[in-house]
Amino acid sequence: MSAESPRASRLPLYAGLALAGVGLAHFTSPTLFDSMTRQAFPRETRKHVYIDGGVETALGLGLVSRRTRKFALAGGIGYLAYLGANAARVNSAR
Repeated sequence: MSAESPRASRLPLYAGLALAGVGLAHFTSPTLFDSMTRQAFPRETRKHVYIDGGVETALGLGLVSRRTRKFALAGGIGYLAYLGANAARVNSAR
């Protein structure tokens, strides 16, 4: 039996669904994400909005299942490092 409270055990589920929802919003309302994405990807920004949406949807769905949660967390860390490195590269070139 787990010592985890029911509320705590649902947190990854809700966080995953929220992240997947934000990921899907990249496809339904891409203009909302253009200015933020442009900071890391100034060229072909819209293409990267869609790519980011796909990645965030996949990571969010990965958080929903206990079996894939560790992989989704590792992927999320890699994804944040990738975005941060691109933003730093673009800003250092200015």
